[in-house]
Amino acid sequence: MQAPASPSRPIPQLGDARTGKLAANLAAFGRSLRRAGVPVDAARIALAQQALLAVGVAQRLDMEAALESVLVSREADRLVFRELFAAFFRDPELAHKLLAQMLPRADGRAEPPRQRPRVREALAPPRAAKTAQPAQEQAIDLDAAMSASQLARLKNADFNQLSASEYRLVQQLVQTIALPVPTVATRRSRAGSRGARIHWSRTLHAAARTGGDVALLARRQPRRQPLPLLILVDVSGSMERYARLLLAFLHAATARVAVGGRRLAVRRDAFAFGTHLTDLHAAFAHADTDAMLAHAGQLIQGFGGGTCLGASLAGLRRHHARRLVGRRTLVLLVSDGLDTGEPQALARELDWLKRHTRSLLWLNPLLRFDGYQPLAQGAAALHRACDAMLAVHNVTRLQELAAALAQLLRQR
Repeated sequence: MQAPASPSRPIPQLGDARTGKLAANLAAFGRSLRRAGVPVDAARIALAQQALLAVGVAQRLDMEAALESVLVSREADRLVFRELFAAFFRDPELAHKLLAQMLPRADGRAEPPRQRPRVREALAPPRAAKTAQPAQEQAIDLDAAMSASQLARLKNADFNQLSASEYRLVQQLVQTIALPVPTVATRRSRAGSRGARIHWSRTLHAAARTGGDVALLARRQPRRQPLPLLILVDVSGSMERYARLLLAFLHAATARVAVGGRRLAVRRDAFAFGTHLTDLHAAFAHADTDAMLAHAGQLIQGFGGGTCLGASLAGLRRHHARRLVGRRTLVLLVSDGLDTGEPQALARELDWLKRHTRSLLWLNPLLRFDGYQPLAQGAAALHRACDAMLAVHNVTRLQELAAALAQLLRQR
């Protein structure tokens, strides 16, 4: 039987031996991670406590590595976690201030340079009472404690009518929406439970373990891979409030897709168009959505100008036609269809795009208006060429986009 601990040698606790502060600080740190868009639940917080008990808290680097290994499950959240960890644990009193959701600036301490927007918003202090804010603005708090009615209102609010704080919160919400990219069978095969071809090597290896008797014929079935995507986003003046949110949504939702128990990378090419075409391939290569938006802002010239979709598609045909994979590419075109170019030129370029792709989906925020009809010449040409026109003007419509996309491709 194990002897009881001596009074002179107290049993060690997680955190401070007298008050056990680190457990409460870990819970506050988990809430800050959720505010920054990192998926953290109570089970992960409990696992983090066990990890710190295993590695101890004497070495800061060991503590950070242990927490990162159990709290971060997506590559896009790794840099956000590291910046938030550095800001959160730089001052022992900072955790208690965050726990009360009151984080004033520490005297004599400069804020870390170039913090990501998600980290700044997670650590942002509440505004002083003397600063005048509209009543609608004060009702929105960037916290996981938002009421169900406020969250439901935000999900159905038009992106063009959001206030500044609501816009930041919705930008975090759209990054959590899943968009299952459809998959197709390829010529390559893999081992499976069914299939027309026999997997001879696996069958013979199994027979060797049973003395040469063939007890079961292993099969080969076709591998499946997600459809390649071509993303075209309108960044004209009428689309200014939608472009950033939809870029964040498409970047996070189309990064990887679950296929056969594995998460495969999706081949995707993204372009922004306004007065001319801008290749966003380098920006979409970032795993972090905040880094992608910052890079895209540097690449896009003439943001908020006019729309020349016909000329932009002509540039795509002349310089980037090899990005299209046969007739398997799925095109997601985000625009309100208010084109300022010649409708005949637009019709020709759309006809070429249709011949070289699998499906063309028009994601139109103007569908927020009841009874909308594409009467403008550019919108009419786009409506004739597209396979479907879907609404993307609020969070609820983005959540319904996955089901609509799957149903459309099944019909085709």
